[in-house]
Amino acid sequence: MKKIIWGIIILLSVLNCHNDKTSSKPNSENENSENPIRINKDKNTIKERFLTPENYTWIEEKPDSFGYFIENFRLKDYGSKILKYDGSPISTQHLHEAVFDIDTGSKDLQQCADAIIRLRAEYLFKSKQFDKIQFHFTSGDLVTWNDYKNGIRAFVNGNSVSFRKTAVFDDSYKNFRNYLDLIFNYAGTISLNEETKPVIKNSDLKTGDILITPGSPGHVVFISGVCSNAQGKKLFLLGEGFTPAQSLHILSNPFNRRISPWYELDIDHPETQTARYIFKPTNFRQF
Repeated sequence: MKKIIWGIIILLSVLNCHNDKTSSKPNSENENSENPIRINKDKNTIKERFLTPENYTWIEEKPDSFGYFIENFRLKDYGSKILKYDGSPISTQHLHEAVFDIDTGSKDLQQCADAIIRLRAEYLFKSKQFDKIQFHFTSGDLVTWNDYKNGIRAFVNGNSVSFRKTAVFDDSYKNFRNYLDLIFNYAGTISLNEETKPVIKNSDLKTGDILITPGSPGHVVFISGVCSNAQGKKLFLLGEGFTPAQSLHILSNPFNRRISPWYELDIDHPETQTARYIFKPTNFRQF
């Protein structure tokens, strides 16, 4: 049992991401440029839908890896809108190129950090790596799927979190979603930053890695695909969730229409601009 200031923990989790009005302005020299990247609008996975720029080829992740799970994730029909948890569309619909075919839930829980937590957990659940499904609350308390499915629940008493068995064994997917909602409620960019490790070299960046600003507010995006040319230069697709809880989506690149939705990324750059958030400093991490 670990002492915490629970009100602060809840506030950190709820205010985890910037709101939708914080998107940065595109560079004027690129905002009206024609986008030459062809998109297979009738294809329904990330890797099939998004063709690479000229002279670049997709870097395929190893089968059964987290990166492979993401790049082959099913997308909704081309042109789908980003919807909030209540089913209503967000006001900004021009900064994404695709929407993941995955539910958002009916509560304002699955926000930015929760989006990549959701994908990571779904990958581990699907691949039956149940022992690895474990995430920290912002308080630092570790909550595992194995404990939760065995009926162990978290209880808050003042400034303390305790755990005790109060439910029967249930390893159903429905109960797994209940577990994730609990994680979404009390985890965030701060805890996600702590339970991932830094990426040291650009050459090590891969699908499934995250770019994160821990804090309140903070934000996170995740690499959804990687391509490279003969010289080894890489380009990247970026996915995200946002506040309020809304559809997971692939971002466009309003700063460089020539390669949009692909991005150039550099772990050594002091800041990284994405369509809806500026990361300063640049902080890439991986599971």
